[in-house]
Formats: sequence, C-alpha cells, structure tokens
Amino acid sequence: MSAIRPAGYPAVFAVREFRAVFGAHLLSLLGIVVGEIALSVLVYRLTGSPAMSALAFALGFLPYVAGGTLLSGVADRYPARRVLVVCDLLCAASAAAMALPGTPVAALLALRCVNAAIGPVFAGTRATTLGEILGEGDLFVLGRSLIRLVSQGAQLAGFAAGGLLLTAVSPRGALLATVAGFLASALLLRFGTRARPARTATGAAGTPRGGLLTSSLAGVGRLLARPRTRALLLLSWLPPFFLVVPEALAAPYADDLGVGPAGLGLLMCAMPVGAIAGEVLAGSLLGPRARERITLPVAAGCLLPLLGYAAHPSLGWALLAVGTAGLGMAHTLGLDQWFIAAVPEELRGRAMTVQTAGQMTIQGLGMALAGVAAECAPVHAVVAGSGVLGTLVVGFVARSVVRSAASRSTAGPTGGASRVQAAQER
Repeated sequence: MSAIRPAGYPAVFAVREFRAVFGAHLLSLLGIVVGEIALSVLVYRLTGSPAMSALAFALGFLPYVAGGTLLSGVADRYPARRVLVVCDLLCAASAAAMALPGTPVAALLALRCVNAAIGPVFAGTRATTLGEILGEGDLFVLGRSLIRLVSQGAQLAGFAAGGLLLTAVSPRGALLATVAGFLASALLLRFGTRARPARTATGAAGTPRGGLLTSSLAGVGRLLARPRTRALLLLSWLPPFFLVVPEALAAPYADDLGVGPAGLGLLMCAMPVGAIAGEVLAGSLLGPRARERITLPVAAGCLLPLLGYAAHPSLGWALLAVGTAGLGMAHTLGLDQWFIAAVPEELRGRAMTVQTAGQMTIQGLGMALAGVAAECAPVHAVVAGSGVLGTLVVGFVARSVVRSAASRSTAGPTGGASRVQAAQER
C-alpha cells in the first residue's frame, strides 16, 4: 500500500463552508483580543488597581470550566449553526453592555464571565461542525490546525492592533470593535454554513431528552470513564499547563535581564511563533500516519528545552528555548486524529467542548501557579523546574495513552476508528 500523503492546507480552504467558519473565527477572535486589552485598561482606569486589571484578564480563563462542564450538552442538543450564531449574538450583546457609559466595574467583570462561559460551548460546537463539514479524516485534522494557527496569529496581531486603537479611542470605544467582530462572525456563520439537525435524539414532542445540566454532566462522566478518551484529554491539557510558565513569567524575567519592553515583547511572542511554525511544518510536510508516529515523542519531549533556563540564559538563548518548546505543539495534529476516532459520535460535541474548556482552564491555572512559585524561587529556576516536572508528568500520561491503545486493539476497533482509517486510506 502506498504511503498516505497529506491533504495539505489548500485542500481545506477549497471547502466553501470551511472558509466561512475560518473567516468568522478570525473576525471574532480579533475582536476578542482587542476587547481583552480594552477591558483591562478600562478596569484599571476605573479602579486604579493593578490586581483588578489582572482579574479582568484572568476572568477570560476561569469560567471556562463551568461553561465547558455544565453547558457542554448544548453542542449536541441543538442544531450547530443555531448554537454558533446565538453564542456570537450573546457575546456581542455582552460586549455592547460593557461599552455603555456608566457600566460599573462589578458589571464589567460579570459580563466578562458570561463571555468566558459561552466560549467553550462555541468552540466545542465549531469543532463538531468542522467534523461534519470536512469529514473525520485528514481534512478535519488540518482544519482544526488552521483554527489554532489563526488563534495564535490573531493574538499577536490583536494585541498590536488593540494597543494602536487605544491611542485613538477610549477603552469603551475600542470595545465596539469586539461587538463588530461578533456580529460579523454571526453573519458569516448564518449565511455561509448549512443548517444541520441536532446530534442528540429528541423526545416524542421534539424536545431533547433529559435536562441540559443532566445531559452535560452525564456526557462528561461517560468521557472520563473511558480510559482512552481520559488519557487523550490529559495529553491535550497537560503540555499547555507547563508551556505557559515562561509566558506567565516573561515580565519578571525580562526585568531580571534588564531588556526592557522590547525584550518582554519578544519573550511573549516566542512561544506562539514556535507553535505556529511547528503546526505548519507538521501539517504541510507530514501525512496522517507520520503525524501519529511523532505525537507521543514530541509531546513527551516538548518541555525539555525549558531546562535551559537552569543556566539563567540571556535573552537570545531564552527565546531559543521558548520557541523550540513551542515547536512541540506539532503533536496536537496526531492527537486530534486519535481523539476524533476515540469519541462516540453521540458525545462528540460534548467531548470537544470539554477538551477546549480544560485547555483554557488549565492554562489559567498554570499561569497562577507559576506566579505563586516565582514568589518562592528565582524565575529561571521556576521555568526550568516546570520543564523537569512537566516532562515527567507528560511522559507518564503518554504511557497511559499507549496502554489505552493496546486495550482498544485487544477489544477490537470502534466504528469511529474504522471510519477514520478508511477515510485516510482513500
């Protein structure tokens, strides 16, 4: 049998519906990033408190766990296009309320939590929709990769655009860019994607069976009870938990080196640039089987470059260490292939929602714990320690992934795995 060749990113863009999803994601994400900066500045101006300003930013992560757990059933319970459009409209309304003159700080923070709780529902539903638009094979994996790539790139561009915008308009005025981004995304999704029925069966009266909370929690329980999906979820959550440490401590490390704002900016950009490069190379040069073969070695070794921080590196060496660690995010393409094959179709929306919520929540937790650790030890030691501990932890999880695959092979392939394999071999 001939080797499987990668479909390539151009093949993904050839799908009209994916272009609409991709454009919607780009527009809403740029608005989100600009809004994060604007809200942080607005809260600081209203309170004069750095802690409150930081809280406004952190609240974009913390509610993910609640939304991803308690609302995950939405992704399977209702038609995907309707869920995506309603999520965008709710976020637009929330951002518009933030932009109103006189909105108090407490309301600003509460509205920030609303958007963050909606985020995993939207992301999980979109990931499920990609499976329906692109199929379950290589195009789906590359489509998810493109969504991640634009997320990394939009953060870099959005922070720069937000800073420039705030030189011309007030923070509340800048929040209107967030409103525009969500509204434009809703229009693209409404008219650029096809209506599809809900994935969950309905009762006799046409209403989904069981309550939303019950359905969501039951789905999460079923996912975590399956050794294969549990191991793959951990493998998707734990590397980012440790990889955020050098980013979280970039400001104190730049101050320690005396490199100023320019050096800080470079340290903040190194990880996303490395992640973009890693995914592009893996997605462009490797086929599905090759990406699967490198998944566990790359995941287990991606944190090793952080050990270079033990030598208290200069700016150049620190950038090399962080950027090289970012390259390790190439393992996510093979991981996506395994995850879509391992999850039962009736749980797919909930699975994608939980995966996204966990990734965002654990990154926020990693940032917080890195800051606590840096209060007790030098920054370079904390980063190096995260490399050591992270390598051990991720290596242990990689072993559990191997064991779960062996168990599945003994029990026989699932229908989902067979479909993915067949699609790839075609």
